[in-house]
Amino acid sequence: MIGILLQTLNALSFSALLFIVASGFTLIFGLLRVVNLAHGSLYLVGGYAGMTVTVATGSFLLGLLAGTALIAFMGYALDHWLLERVKGLELEQVLLTLGVAMVLNDQALVLWGGDARTIPVPDMLRGAFNLGPVFYPKYRLVVIGSGILIFVLLWFVYHRTKLGALIRAGVDDQEMVRAMGIPIRKLFVLTFMLGSALAGIAGTLGGAFLTLYPGADVEILVFALAIVIIGGQGSLLGAAVGSLLVGFLANFGQIWVPELSYFIIFGPMAILLAFRPLGLFGKA
Repeated sequence: MIGILLQTLNALSFSALLFIVASGFTLIFGLLRVVNLAHGSLYLVGGYAGMTVTVATGSFLLGLLAGTALIAFMGYALDHWLLERVKGLELEQVLLTLGVAMVLNDQALVLWGGDARTIPVPDMLRGAFNLGPVFYPKYRLVVIGSGILIFVLLWFVYHRTKLGALIRAGVDDQEMVRAMGIPIRKLFVLTFMLGSALAGIAGTLGGAFLTLYPGADVEILVFALAIVIIGGQGSLLGAAVGSLLVGFLANFGQIWVPELSYFIIFGPMAILLAFRPLGLFGKA
């Protein structure tokens, strides 16, 4: 029983991290209709940047802010200077973001090497917290709390602010938003920066317990794609539910049947798509 409880908490912490990554991905995918294959690389670079600043300053908070700010700027540059040139060209956008991902991966390998790196956890978050029958790492509980907090903040922005209303309108009908004279281009830029910043946050948070290494970007991107497909593009609730499903399937699948761990995730996804091609909460 204690082992199942520990693995459940591990699955929740992994799901929380996946949600932070996937929520940014689904915002970009849902509104801009861009499958940003560089999203995983933004996660990895954000983690490396956060690690560098954390080690240099001794402050995890500064590292988190630095990683987030850098990736938000990189998202702006990617959208404003590159993706704008292939607007409406889906295949070109996929190839462009794939090329950007390769460049970022190579540069990360040059700057930080090929060894697995871990971001130092603040002293106050080290050790374990007593949860009755088990002791569980404080930092992983913080990750779970961060995922919940980000979901609440995004839900509030999405459903209770003018920006959120514009994003929802853009997801449902971009042409109508343009016809109303709303500066949709600025909305696109803000959305891309927000989605990218979430990847930077996840990279720094994840770098403290998943480690950072070449190839981590591909793994996190595959999970994010699965979450968006399961939950439905542009759906915040879908990203949350998809993250929980993928997080639990990945965690318990690696324990019970490690040789079929990926099949346990993508098998049910294929079955789901056979009955709901738009995902659980996707809209036509």
